Amino acid sequence: MTDVAPDLSDANSGTTAVREGYAFDEAALVAWMEANVEDFAGPLSVEQFKGGQSNPTYKLVTPARSYVLRRKPPGQLLKGAHAVEREAKVLSALHGAGFPAARVYGLCTDEAVLGTWFYVMEMVEGRIFWDAAVPGVSNEERAAIFDAMNATIAQLHGFDPEAIGLGDYGKPGNYFARQVGRWSKQYFDDEAAGRNEDMDAVIAWLEANMPEDDGASSVIHGDFRIDNMIFHPTEPRVLAVLDWELSTLGHPLADFAYHAMMYHMPPHIVAGLGGADIAALGIPTEADYVAAYCRRTGREGLPDYRYYMAFNFFRLAAIFHGIKGRVIRGTAANAQARERAEAFPELARLAWGFAKG
Repeated sequence: MTDVAPDLSDANSGTTAVREGYAFDEAALVAWMEANVEDFAGPLSVEQFKGGQSNPTYKLVTPARSYVLRRKPPGQLLKGAHAVEREAKVLSALHGAGFPAARVYGLCTDEAVLGTWFYVMEMVEGRIFWDAAVPGVSNEERAAIFDAMNATIAQLHGFDPEAIGLGDYGKPGNYFARQVGRWSKQYFDDEAAGRNEDMDAVIAWLEANMPEDDGASSVIHGDFRIDNMIFHPTEPRVLAVLDWELSTLGHPLADFAYHAMMYHMPPHIVAGLGGADIAALGIPTEADYVAAYCRRTGREGLPDYRYYMAFNFFRLAAIFHGIKGRVIRGTAANAQARERAEAFPELARLAWGFAKG
């Protein structure tokens, strides 16, 4: 496998006709929007975004403006999965606090309208960079784009969850103990996906070297990557952070280290800079990026940074291990799922590499 970022722009960008099995009663939606969305006026046409989100996402086009609709998928769902109401809650709170999050116009929990719960938010127009090396811009703009991401995650972690109405958005404290326990249990329980020596070793190391719980708790995104942001069409500025499915209350430094994984992530797995000549691209070094975050959040440094990094590669490896199990059982047969299953050992090896130092 080469360390070249796959071109995901065509596969994930733009819209297509609504796919089979994902259509809904458009007249019922129009009636709901007329009653719940300020200044809404039809006629309305519906398209579906190409991106492979677990919650089906649609573009709603009217003569005056476009909207985005996110809904739970049809069919039987696992309890707690596809929680669009949580997404709507965190987006509303953060937008109201001045964070770059799309404005939510309304949440519908009446399944009689479209068959599943859904919410409607504003359509934010701008650029999405599927490649972390950000091709096609100057070095100066690339550096400014990275600084904008750094400022955005620091702003997110600076909010007091209670003060913005998210005090009940997750469990505070003991974040690493709970997360290591949760993901290691899932790994051990999935016998079909098999065991891996690196994964076994990193789990033992994470349990033995867990940092003392400092009680730090903030709103965390859970998947803060460059390809989950919309940038201004011409300026190095974040207009909206997308995909809040994994958001909760948790340790801010775990969230930041997940974001900083981009410096080590092979680009064929997810958007990453592994193997890139960052100096030639004008991208700040990892040490400078960490220092900028610390400066913005009032920290002197991140003494447990290696633990946070090992933890995040372990967590992502555990997620990919679960995908491997679903592929083996025949419940996740798409091409991307197979690629992720194949990437599991590489992630486990990266996690153990950080653990052993």
